Amino acid sequence: MASGPSETDPETDRAIRLSTKLFLRIELVVYVALGILLSVTALLSLGSAALLLLEGMRDWSGTRAVFLIVDRLMFVLMLIEILHTVRGSVRSGALTPEPFLIIGLIASIRNVLVITLKSSGMTSEGHGSIEGEILFRSSIVELAVLGALILIFVVSIYLLRRGHALAAANAPQADQDRSPRAGK
Repeated sequence: MASGPSETDPETDRAIRLSTKLFLRIELVVYVALGILLSVTALLSLGSAALLLLEGMRDWSGTRAVFLIVDRLMFVLMLIEILHTVRGSVRSGALTPEPFLIIGLIASIRNVLVITLKSSGMTSEGHGSIEGEILFRSSIVELAVLGALILIFVVSIYLLRRGHALAAANAPQADQDRSPRAGK
């Protein structure tokens, strides 16, 4: 007689439990390794930004060092936000969209800074060359697209936070509606 879907083999249950535990432990080890690598990368990038700052202090009139330092620090912020996301994933066992939106926002702002640095270099070097003009116009288009993307990220983060706040505000009301005293 064949066993139905409600009847399970104890050996199968045991194998499923063991494989689930094994995969959860492997996942945890990978998350920890990823966290360690992200931490080391963030520390190295922060050290590199500090060295750039020291070199930039020698040349007060140049703005290139400032842009490079800010670019490096934005990269560190991205790494820290990714590390925060990994930590949250290990704690809760679920991924949430808000940290990824924040990472995208930081990356977009970082790209705006890089494009601004490159376009300021083009305008100071090549006054009136056709190639420089084409590169400048393409930079303007790219900045417009990045500006729209930044706006989308900000609106998305706002809507997510607003949704969480509304859900939290409605949670006590929903609990009161379900209580036995609500009908009295």
